[in-house]
Amino acid sequence: MKKSFAFISLALCAALSSVHALDIAPYTPQVFAAKQQNGERVSLHFHANWCPTCRAQDKVFKTFQGDASVPGTLLLVDYDTERELKREMNVRTQATLIVFNGKTQINRSGGVTDPQQLRAALSYN
Repeated sequence: MKKSFAFISLALCAALSSVHALDIAPYTPQVFAAKQQNGERVSLHFHANWCPTCRAQDKVFKTFQGDASVPGTLLLVDYDTERELKREMNVRTQATLIVFNGKTQINRSGGVTDPQQLRAALSYN
């Protein structure tokens, strides 16, 4: 009985800690708007499949999934097809990361692949 209770408690703690951990999803205007409207931390990664810097960033971002010290949602924006969003956000190059708290932009970087710098950008307060 004690072992099963300990196991259930451990599983519950793990599930709750991942609630606030980084989530990675494809960009949609609806998801982005909802996250902003709810005042959540949401980041846009302007990504191109042909971009080696973007691929390096993707590898780093994947290591942050499930890490409670990196909050929010990272939305992957297709650099080649989301032309209007690029114009609205003044994005001129792929591998651009823009971090928002709700509707307020709090950080922006371009071409960064260093894990510590990307963690700091996503966790910026």
